[in-house]
Amino acid sequence: MMRLACCTVLLFLLRLLVGLPWFQVLPSILIFYLGSGGWKFVLIFAKTIRRDLHAAGVLLKVKSNVNRHLKERNTLPKIFAETVRRHGDKTALIFEGTGEKWSFRQLDEYSNRVANLLLQRGFVEGDVVALFMENRSQYVGLWLGMAKIGVEAALINFNLRLEALVHCVTISNAKAVVFGSELTEDRLFYIYTSGTTGMPKAAIVVHSRYYRMAALVYYGFGMTSADVLYNCLPLYHSAGNIVGVGQCLIHGMTVVIKKKFSASRFWDDCAKYNCTIVQYIGEICRYLLNQPVKDIEGKHKVRMALGNGLRQSIWEEFTSRFNVPQIAEFYGATECNCSLGNFDNMTGACGFNSQILPFIYPIRLVKVDEETMELIRGPDGVCIPCGPGEPGQLVGRINQKDPLRRFDGYVNEGANSKKTANSVFKKGDTAYLSGDVLVMDQYGYMYFKDRTGDTFRWKGENVSTTEVEGTLSRLLDMMDVVVYGVEVPGAEGKAGMAAVADPERSTDLEKFGKDLEKALPPYARPVFLRFLKEVNKTGTYKFQKTDMRRDGFDPSMVSDKLYLLDPTRGRYVELHQELYSSIISGKQKL
Repeated sequence: MMRLACCTVLLFLLRLLVGLPWFQVLPSILIFYLGSGGWKFVLIFAKTIRRDLHAAGVLLKVKSNVNRHLKERNTLPKIFAETVRRHGDKTALIFEGTGEKWSFRQLDEYSNRVANLLLQRGFVEGDVVALFMENRSQYVGLWLGMAKIGVEAALINFNLRLEALVHCVTISNAKAVVFGSELTEDRLFYIYTSGTTGMPKAAIVVHSRYYRMAALVYYGFGMTSADVLYNCLPLYHSAGNIVGVGQCLIHGMTVVIKKKFSASRFWDDCAKYNCTIVQYIGEICRYLLNQPVKDIEGKHKVRMALGNGLRQSIWEEFTSRFNVPQIAEFYGATECNCSLGNFDNMTGACGFNSQILPFIYPIRLVKVDEETMELIRGPDGVCIPCGPGEPGQLVGRINQKDPLRRFDGYVNEGANSKKTANSVFKKGDTAYLSGDVLVMDQYGYMYFKDRTGDTFRWKGENVSTTEVEGTLSRLLDMMDVVVYGVEVPGAEGKAGMAAVADPERSTDLEKFGKDLEKALPPYARPVFLRFLKEVNKTGTYKFQKTDMRRDGFDPSMVSDKLYLLDPTRGRYVELHQELYSSIISGKQKL
């Protein structure tokens, strides 16, 4: 900004006071601008202008559409009615489990029957009904039918049992539960957070948010109504229900619903139904790479993989092996206002923020204590923005009057205060806190680094669990690996511990130790190893670390095999009770 001000002053001096002609003034200003470091801006401008203009166009289009729908009070059922008018007899949903196909008209008729039944049973607008079942076409018709009469659906993870299930039903205040035989400003439904660090929270999804989330990926990644989307994600989650099914309800796309993800059947299904877009989340891409090579991998029509959580360490391997030209990686949470999209297929990035048009989308990375996630503020009390290469928490300025900037929060008001902060961009404002640490390069591309509380310090260095997990999984032939920090009495920081799912006990510890020396710096190598049959995951394939952190590395508390990295020998040795006591007493150095 200072450089541009100097150029303006120079223009005034040369043109108005000195009286030089334009053909001399303009080159002089350009030389001054470039010589003062402005060449970096020119380089960034040249590299990103096309990307940024595309993103600006997408944001303006979606914002305009959302405002129009709000003005006309178009709820999602009204938008779907228009989709039915345009695509009535086209296939809307295919349930892979039975091969059953529903046209848009059939889906509309089914949802109408659901709405009429609920009205007959005495349900009224504002009531909540919990939906507890596995993926199927009826799932979509049920919550859509509820939405038509203003009944709010609570979409509950069908894997939950006991206390967690009771918790989700209770906080939703549901008057009824619909369960499967196998077991605008109005609120559309509640989607529960994945619960990786505690009990799930019910995030509110209003009609405008549903449209916004579905439309941003549709326009941003260049989808069309002629695409066929393969959806193997749970429909109780926003990725499966909004990002996936939303393309059907809003844009007339055919969606293939898979009852449950299957790595061995994935490409067979894609070829069978002529899918052009596939969805992924969490570790799905790694599970696919872990499958034996099959001929069917090269016989599909998939042009795009849409999702989040593809590790940079396997990104190019995935695209080359399965011949998928575009990775439509995005970042976002059901309730967030700072979603990102990798619209131009930049390897490893989860999105970007414009460096030449930053005002269009007010998000940024701010400095935090990576262990506590506490915001670091300057002398003026405002958060300190990060520069290129500096890790920071992603935040988004809240504006409740802007449909792209608002924060709808959770059913439990107490949970909302933990996700917002004041004086983040400027004094007195309010911003949404993502809780995730990202890194941005000089061109504005953003790369996911770690989740809330996962980063820890060891030997005076910050350790990113996400990066270490990716490296270890690659060294161990795509096994499930969970990395976390554990406290050791008398030691500063937390020691790294890796839990490895190896039911066959096939890991060669000697080779693994040598590979680690080449792949990771000393401070990032796990001090402790834990081998178990399987790693607990959420329904969206995120690792659950809370219980493992609590277990620690005490052999008397953990029945699985434990190992310690012996610093004197540079290899892993079995951790028995005597060695554990030596660590606790400080005799054994780490």
